[in-house]
Amino acid sequence: MPHPTRRFALALLAGLCAAPCAQAQAPWPAKPIRMIVPLAAGSAVDNAARIVAQKMGQNLGQSIVIDNKPGAAGLIGAGEVAKAAPDGYTLGGFNDSIMTMLPNMNAKMPWDIVRDFEPVSLVATVEWGLVVPTDAHEKTAADLIAAAKKAPGQINYGSGGNGSPQHIAMALFASQSGVQMKHVPYKGATQAAMGVAGKEVDTAFQGIATVTSLIKAGKVRLIGVTTPKRMPQYPDVPTVSESGLAGFEFNSWFAIMAPAGTPKDIVQRLSTEVAKALADPEVRDKLNAQGLTPRGTTPEDLGTAMKAQLAKYGALIRQNGITAD
Repeated sequence: MPHPTRRFALALLAGLCAAPCAQAQAPWPAKPIRMIVPLAAGSAVDNAARIVAQKMGQNLGQSIVIDNKPGAAGLIGAGEVAKAAPDGYTLGGFNDSIMTMLPNMNAKMPWDIVRDFEPVSLVATVEWGLVVPTDAHEKTAADLIAAAKKAPGQINYGSGGNGSPQHIAMALFASQSGVQMKHVPYKGATQAAMGVAGKEVDTAFQGIATVTSLIKAGKVRLIGVTTPKRMPQYPDVPTVSESGLAGFEFNSWFAIMAPAGTPKDIVQRLSTEVAKALADPEVRDKLNAQGLTPRGTTPEDLGTAMKAQLAKYGALIRQNGITAD
């Protein structure tokens, strides 16, 4: 039998070990979660992330803090997610430009979207529209095309940066309609939207969520939506397809990604929590009001969609000669 003093020492040692051992095995999440959004505050993805993250945080019992890291069309913020500890406490709130457009336009990517990340969920699709300054002469997409044909290269459009969804959308629009337009890159989608409102640029494609407040305030005019059918929120606004460029459609993603190596059970729990948050009627109403369509997918479905979209945009970008330079 151990000496009493030795028993005391062993008990003390066990007690000292108990706290850190218990802490190491604490169920996830045991502290707030950071979601890095590599886009400007007020952008469509940022708005969606804040709506969904707030509800997820309530359900999880831990806050999800949005951390905006704009710059280089998302490369910088996404890189921070890629390098983060794969413990479920750092996530990325990405658009599909970061996931499937930029990798097709940069020969030397600082990270690999397939290798360095774990798909969690395609949370929502961002519906898009064509905006002009409130007092612009153009009332439809056809008007914009006509104006661009009269003055090749004189109509300028704003985007959130080279390789951003705004850039891709307008480059495809110009290519398919046979017009030349001048690209003016800003440091984020929100700044590009303000560029239209301030008449620094003539037009822009934008996620509806990014320009909702500007439309309501009468600072920009929505002249077309890129959905297959007119949006219930804007029944008087024609689709671009019906009013100027037949067959033209465009939307973008808000998807959640985690660093590669994040435990599968945490990834699955996050995906389940996204679905749970999106099932809430108030969350759905908020997203719909912002021009967002709630989705919610499994990690596997997001991974499949991401690879398919990588191939799709690769072909489109090469065909249209779009570059990130």
